Amino acid sequence: MRARVHVDVVYALAGEQKIVALQLPAGSSAGDAVAASGLAAGNVRLGIGGREIAAGRILQAGDRVEILRPLVIDPKEARRLRARRQRR
Repeated sequence: MRARVHVDVVYALAGEQKIVALQLPAGSSAGDAVAASGLAAGNVRLGIGGREIAAGRILQAGDRVEILRPLVIDPKEARRLRARRQRR
């Protein structure tokens, strides 16, 4: 019998958070976990602990794979807009 690892796949939206707990074969990648979760398809950005990772990263037991959403606005542009509003 091959060893298995427990991981969670998380996709957080503005008003809700979806979490799928999985038992995967040891040696599974972050991409494998996302595919098995059914939360996203295609080429998505992934992270663990708020840091971006490659889909090929091999998972450890207890990892929490995050599906990262695209930014709504570039952080530099957001700062410019805030500064412009504060000057008024």
